[in-house]
Amino acid sequence: MSTIDQQFIEYIVKSVVGNPDDVVVERIIDEKGVLLTLTVNPDDLGRVIGKRGVTAQSLRTLLRALGTKNDARYNLKIVNNDGQTGATYSSDDTPSSSSNESVETVETSTDESVDNTSDYTKKTRAELAELDDLDI
Repeated sequence: MSTIDQQFIEYIVKSVVGNPDDVVVERIIDEKGVLLTLTVNPDDLGRVIGKRGVTAQSLRTLLRALGTKNDARYNLKIVNNDGQTGATYSSDDTPSSSSNESVETVETSTDESVDNTSDYTKKTRAELAELDDLDI
């Protein structure tokens, strides 16, 4: 039996995607709050995430409003199930590799360390983390 938060996310996502029958929302309660794991058809993953993660962030904003009403903290995890990369998209929309896949390390020919994240990215993530900690 699904709860109101699962039904809420399912309804919104099924309205957006092309394959509504493939939408699955799983609910896990832990010490950080309620984790909703969203799995969609691989063809619809781009629609759920949106350009620059705008759609996914909008879903999280709606969940935050629902959490305010229900006195709960919600997190949304979007799972990439296309079988190619095994990546998941968590609350910061950055891919992380799945635990059952090996991670390849690419070595560079220079001796200096390579910084893959820009200052702008670090600043934006810090600002988002501060916003995420606000109790609204």
